[in-house]
Amino acid sequence: MTTTVPLIYSFPEFLGVAEAVTDHVISAQNMTLYNSLDPVQIKLVKEELFRQKTLASSSAISLANGSGKIKKEKKKKQEVRFKIAISGGSLIKILNQGLLSRQEEIEWDKWDIYFADERLVKFDSPDSNYGQAKKQIFDQITGDKKPNVYHIDESLIDDSQECADAYEKVLIDNFAKKDSVKLPMFDLLLLGCAPDGHIASLFPNQGEILREKLAWCLPVSNAPAGPENRITLSIPVICHSHRVTFVVEGLTKAPIMRTIMERPEKGLPSSIVNEGAAGRVTWFVDDDALNDCYDITKKKYKFLSIEDPKNH
Repeated sequence: MTTTVPLIYSFPEFLGVAEAVTDHVISAQNMTLYNSLDPVQIKLVKEELFRQKTLASSSAISLANGSGKIKKEKKKKQEVRFKIAISGGSLIKILNQGLLSRQEEIEWDKWDIYFADERLVKFDSPDSNYGQAKKQIFDQITGDKKPNVYHIDESLIDDSQECADAYEKVLIDNFAKKDSVKLPMFDLLLLGCAPDGHIASLFPNQGEILREKLAWCLPVSNAPAGPENRITLSIPVICHSHRVTFVVEGLTKAPIMRTIMERPEKGLPSSIVNEGAAGRVTWFVDDDALNDCYDITKKKYKFLSIEDPKNH
């Protein structure tokens, strides 16, 4: 394995990580929906989209009034959606702290939210990624506009293979439709990294799972930490994402961060992603998590879609 250096942004405190990740998410949203980070340009695009929608509605009404029925219109151009996948654990806390304070910049009704992995427990369990995300994020969204959230089928949690197959079918229905798509492409995939080096529910030393090339979603049994039975997106799906972003904080992550960044030949899941998605990987970390790293280059994060908090 060659050494591929991802973008690494480090912050003195946890709050800085949450603010920067929020900006990163909003930037990804705006680039996906409007292909721009310029607020003036985004406003112009929104106004044009509204004008087109109004014209289309007026035309439909005219057709109905003139002929008694609405003629079949040409197939509408598919609406652009922001497709994001998230994991669980401390990442949920970071998103809670960052996203909810800037909801005026988030277009929830244009979001499709998926899960990079899930523990096969009831949604009311504190171990459920969806359950925690619902409690800490989705239920806290203000206003009437809500995202589409795609979670596992809770009735299938006793069969990890069936649950993985069902979730893969959801992905195929939403990303492939009638087209032949080898892999889904998320606009942004957000992951944490545990002290043992696992990401999503891809654990070190799971050779067969880490080498999987075809499946989109995999069952995981006998996980070495936490709930044993899980499902997870595969390495090829993660690496195919338009942007792959890791969010890591805390001194307990320092030893594994050194292995990831300085010993890629160890083949940890995140090192595989660093290589497989080279050029599209970003790490947001606090200084504690990088405490043991000596041979990396940290960058100062330039706030893109929001004003740098230091300017306030």
